[in-house]
Amino acid sequence: MNSGNKVAIMQPYLFPYIGYWQLINAVDIFVIYDNIQYTKKGWFNRNRILMNGKDMLFSLPLKKDSDYLDVHERYLSESAGQAIKKLEAQIQAAYRKAPFFDEIFPLIKECLHYDEKNLFKYIYHSIELINDYVGIDTNIIVSSGINIDHDLKSDKKVLSICKEMKSDIYINPIGGLDLYDKSIFSDHGIELFFIKSREIIYPQLTNEFIPSLSIIDVLMFNSKDKVKKYLDEYDLV
Repeated sequence: MNSGNKVAIMQPYLFPYIGYWQLINAVDIFVIYDNIQYTKKGWFNRNRILMNGKDMLFSLPLKKDSDYLDVHERYLSESAGQAIKKLEAQIQAAYRKAPFFDEIFPLIKECLHYDEKNLFKYIYHSIELINDYVGIDTNIIVSSGINIDHDLKSDKKVLSICKEMKSDIYINPIGGLDLYDKSIFSDHGIELFFIKSREIIYPQLTNEFIPSLSIIDVLMFNSKDKVKKYLDEYDLV
């Protein structure tokens, strides 16, 4: 791999799994989409935690609005405060016996109770706080501020962002193997890699291990130093 500017581009997710943070940490510039359409099937305002030995899906309610709005145009509902208090109580009940609960619970509360209704700003704030906690210092850039044609789609948009960021390396989640062609990127002078997380297993109290839960789970059960090691547990293919 060249030593050039490494870039990744992702949607904003609420308390995403460890692979998301591996991707942020693997690059020099992490572009986070604010001008991408919100989808109900995505992980923008929901995720999974461990509850009584099983995975539990949680979500924060959004203000009813058009399904065609971008993430930065969506807002938490007026009743979100009650949902946040309920989620806080659920997290407390689920992880109160976890070894790093006393250290992590205040951090999660600070994320949850951020006084902001805008969905993108709310998520972005939590990403900043968790990055700061685990020591990720990657430069994060909001997509709408990049001087490109934002009507471009798929690999054309990615290539345009990479060129504007003066990057010659683009790293994409492994799920994009069927979406992007390395030869097309190579024709534009950009190396394309896919990041593949290695298996990460840690004790979850006395439960059988459940993988790919929210970063909340990882932080509750692992020291900061251990989490930092997990950030490097991946391969580029």
